[in-house]
This record gives sequence, C-alpha cells and structure tokens, in this order.
Amino acid sequence: MRYEADGIVSVEFRPASPDVDFPAFEAGSHIDLHLPNGLVRSYSLCNPSSDRQRYVVGVLNDRKSRGGSRYVHQQLRVGMTLPISAPRNNFKLEEGAERSVLVAGGIGVTPIWCMLQRLVAIGKPVEMLYCARTRKEAAFCEAIGALAAEKGVQLTRHFDDEKGTPPKLAELLAGKGAESHYYCCGPTPMLDSFEKACEQLGYPHAHIERFAAVHVEAPAATATYIVECAKSGKSVEVPPGKSILDSLIDAGLNPDHSCKEGVCGACETRVIEAGEIDHRDGILTKAEQAANKTIMICVSACKRGPLVLDI
Repeated sequence: MRYEADGIVSVEFRPASPDVDFPAFEAGSHIDLHLPNGLVRSYSLCNPSSDRQRYVVGVLNDRKSRGGSRYVHQQLRVGMTLPISAPRNNFKLEEGAERSVLVAGGIGVTPIWCMLQRLVAIGKPVEMLYCARTRKEAAFCEAIGALAAEKGVQLTRHFDDEKGTPPKLAELLAGKGAESHYYCCGPTPMLDSFEKACEQLGYPHAHIERFAAVHVEAPAATATYIVECAKSGKSVEVPPGKSILDSLIDAGLNPDHSCKEGVCGACETRVIEAGEIDHRDGILTKAEQAANKTIMICVSACKRGPLVLDI
C-alpha cells in the first residue's frame, strides 16, 4: 500500500500462492475486491497492462463511503489475503485509433493512467488532460508528468483551485479532430460535461466510465412482471420495488453479480426477447440500451413484457 495523494492510496495485489496465475488484462479493466466486511467493490487497474502477476488499484477515501473505500483505508493492511475477481473491461481502449485523447478527473485517473502507459508502450499518438480540485489531490501526478516529458506526450493539467474555475472541456478539447478517440473517467458532472462537449464538437468516438450509475435506486416498476429464464426454464415474478437480480436469487438462481449499482458489468445478461426495458445502468451507451440486446439485471427493469433472458 502506498500513499499517492491526499485521501488516495494505491494497493498492489500479488497471488497468494505460487500455483496461482493472475489473468492478463487490458487497459481500462477493473477488478472486484471481496472485502472482509462483506462488501464487494470494483476498482480500475492502473499499472501497465503488460505486467504479469501484479494488479494495482487506486482507492479514494470517499467522504460518502458506504463502507468500501473506508475499509480499504482504515483496515486493509499489507499481508492480508483477499478474494478478487478476474479483470473485466467495460472501458475498452481502441488501440488502432489514429489518435487518442485521455481526460481524467480526480480518482478517475486510474484507468486513464493505465491507458496512457499502454498507448506510449505501443507507440500510438496520445495526449492527456488531467483535472483535479487541487494539486495535492492528484494521484500519480509526478509519474504521469515524468512519462509525458520522456515520451513527448502533450499533458495539460487543470487544478480548480489554481485556475479558479472547473475545466471548460469544450474549449480544452476543441480542434483535436473528429477522427480521434476520446476517453473520460471522473465524477458524474465532469462526464456529463465531457459528453456534451464531444457532441457539440462533433466527436463521434467518445468513451466514458462512471463511478456510479446515473440511477442507483430500486427499479421503479408500478406492477409485477414476469421474467422468463430460457436456460433454467423458470418463470420468475418481479414485484414493484425489487430488482430482477434479487428476484432471481430468491427463486434459487445464482446469476453473476457484484456491485449492484449497474457499473461493474458482472450481471450483464443477454436479452432474448424484450418488450420495453427501463435501462438504469452506467455502462451501456444510449445506442446499446436502445438495441435491448443486454441488460444489467441489478438495476434495470421491465416496463412492459415479455422479458426473456438467457439465464
């Protein structure tokens, strides 16, 4: 464990026994930590994706913590053993892009730092915008600056307290080309601003990763509906105020899941037949949600049936 910035530590994981091999991972991936207090939390990998047998995550001691980040900061210690998931990637880097523009906000720097290292390693054109409230709260700032200076990467830093204003992304991203791919990870207001800026500037290749889903409350269904489970042959009732995931678990099924907030992707399930789905996740794009090919069963609901899932 290392101090990285005010309120931020990095945690490095190694296999607990010599017969265990960590799966390889891609830039933008995250892992789930199964904490001893019963919580499961997802964190982005920030070390180079070329590393083997080493996963590193950055954890902010969130003032609004519901027990995950607080546990990591206050109770997790070197030498403890944790179950973790294999890496998953909902924030894929397009390595064949003509140019990449990386935008980080606060602790959102973790996957962006991993992407920067990967793009530099494979010799792809890249530039980065790093935003934080203060310089003291900017994790990995020195390492990022050193790599950028060594490899000639354009790096723009924006610290709100020094500039006197939040970043104006439409201005900062202007003129960087519609062919470039744009990536942003940070707090919700910044992601909203990023998406709006990319739309205004006519940038079609905009990618984001959220810390939390836009809607994390229980699905607001007004009536009970039926979920048909094609593989298991079960028909499961989902009452108002209850998630599909919890209803399936109560019916004796064991679907993959983790965060229960629609941001980790563990519970993504293929839709075989859908009436009208109320997508509430923070992963699928608007186009993917409209296609109704998959659903995050922990937060999304069915407004109008039938809903047939590949489960």
